[in-house]
Amino acid sequence: MRLSPLYVAVSLALLCACSPAPIREHAAVADTTTERDEIRQRSDLPVPAPAEALDAKVAREQYAPAAKAIGGMVAASPPPPMMQYSLAPNAAAEPNTEHYRNFNDNPIQRVAENPVSTFSIDVDTGSYSNVRRMLMAGQRPPADAVRAEEMLNYFDYAYPGPASREVPFRVSTEIAPALWNTKHELLQIGIQGYDVPKAQIPASNLVFLIDTSGSMDEPDKLPLLKDSFRQLTSQLRPQDRVSIVVYAGSAGLVLPPTSGEHKDVILAALDRLQAGGSTNGGEGLQLAYAMAKQSFLQHGVNRVILATDGDFNVGTFDQKALETMIADQRKSGIALTTLGFGSGNYNDAMAERLADIGNGNHAYIDSVMEGRKVLVEELSSTLLTIAQDVKIQLEFNPAVVAEYRLIGYEDRALRREDFNNDKIDAGEIGAGHDVTALYELTLVGSGGDSVDPLRYGTSTPATVAKADEIGLLRLRYKLPGATTSQLIESPLRRSQILTQASQRLRWAAAVAAYADLLRGGSHEAGFDWSQVRHLAEGAVGEDRGGYRAEFVQLIDRGKVVTGSTAPVAVSE
Repeated sequence: MRLSPLYVAVSLALLCACSPAPIREHAAVADTTTERDEIRQRSDLPVPAPAEALDAKVAREQYAPAAKAIGGMVAASPPPPMMQYSLAPNAAAEPNTEHYRNFNDNPIQRVAENPVSTFSIDVDTGSYSNVRRMLMAGQRPPADAVRAEEMLNYFDYAYPGPASREVPFRVSTEIAPALWNTKHELLQIGIQGYDVPKAQIPASNLVFLIDTSGSMDEPDKLPLLKDSFRQLTSQLRPQDRVSIVVYAGSAGLVLPPTSGEHKDVILAALDRLQAGGSTNGGEGLQLAYAMAKQSFLQHGVNRVILATDGDFNVGTFDQKALETMIADQRKSGIALTTLGFGSGNYNDAMAERLADIGNGNHAYIDSVMEGRKVLVEELSSTLLTIAQDVKIQLEFNPAVVAEYRLIGYEDRALRREDFNNDKIDAGEIGAGHDVTALYELTLVGSGGDSVDPLRYGTSTPATVAKADEIGLLRLRYKLPGATTSQLIESPLRRSQILTQASQRLRWAAAVAAYADLLRGGSHEAGFDWSQVRHLAEGAVGEDRGGYRAEFVQLIDRGKVVTGSTAPVAVSE
């Protein structure tokens, strides 16, 4: 028997009115085996709402107006039969079709020829956990899977934060000798967003957009996805609303907008999800945005959370077409977060790009613990945006700085004129987010120049009043919903250069060198795996969650998979 949404709503209202106590909430974070087993058994509990997709007729009647507003068409199919997941590896290895965007490392720039560096900030962390997944499997990551900025931004650097929300973030800088070349300097730029406690996050209107196609039928995909979303569900409050949209051959509505008070209903809907069919991601996105608009909160958080391996293969799967659709939808105030899962066919390039276009963030989940980190520990920064279109521009003084190289952010580069153009999209900062950027500098007269100056080039010396300035740091940002940006300027002075890097800068340097070695080791002047490990071990500092200790172990795995370990002698 299939219950109608109207019947569900009336039943819930009567139940709440007649019961002297609120509906019991179940915590979804399984800290023990017993709790995890209890969560997994919830599919057997009676629930006041159907967990299967609404049939096409009901979906069209109730939700077609919202879908029509974005040019979409609501479709739904009955879920495929329940499938059993096996943790055993496949008997026959399938070809690896994972897709990563190709890029080249930022080049060294002569300040006399190109004194200005401009880029958008990036808070994504997906590259780090995806690379970790490969290293743990004994696989060398493709060079294009390694993005230095996402490696750096995986870690918390404990930058000082702003005193109030009037200015949504605070900027910190440090300059000290590079750990791999004493003739160079490292400039660390840290941006710390204002931290909003979870209890103060505005009411959230969330749409879980879940890929249930056949490619998700692997232990590291749909089952891990369910575990991760259960943990997010445990954090929901009565004022929050959740809808669940699934897509395979066609898109379907599994759960209409439901209050976070009814966790059992949400958990049961998650538990009953099954994998099967092709992947119509375009239609799923259309329906998800339609549901987000249906429950839009004028002063709340409105976000679609797309969980997928990115293997769109039917319907609107051309990436440019998807980007255009998402760019149109972000104007409505609905952000898009993408969560990557799985291996073998993971489309990293698509997942990262869609999040960038959708004013959101991208993470890759390779374990239940990573799901907890992204969806529980970092919930405020994942959901609540405090600054939009954040851009960084550095103008270096040619009388003081001879060369510079920005480490990472290759796909976030902006033209110089884009910095002042408020119509150019850039990255967002969430509540409590911190962003790190590193530059490697060569000062004039240091003897560390890597690029010969032009024979016929000219340089303009700095005035005496600016002779101590290394450069001028500018940041632009918009407050959420604003159309005009605000400007922050801060000169960087030669007198700020330290004789020794702090623990914070040493850790960032170790992560940057690690990323470079995984990409082939062409920048850090012969800095090898042992030196990176020694540097990281001495800069662990406070390690909440054990992420830094884990990184030290990943250095060892990186050394092995890149073939950098010495061969073992065999007696003849």
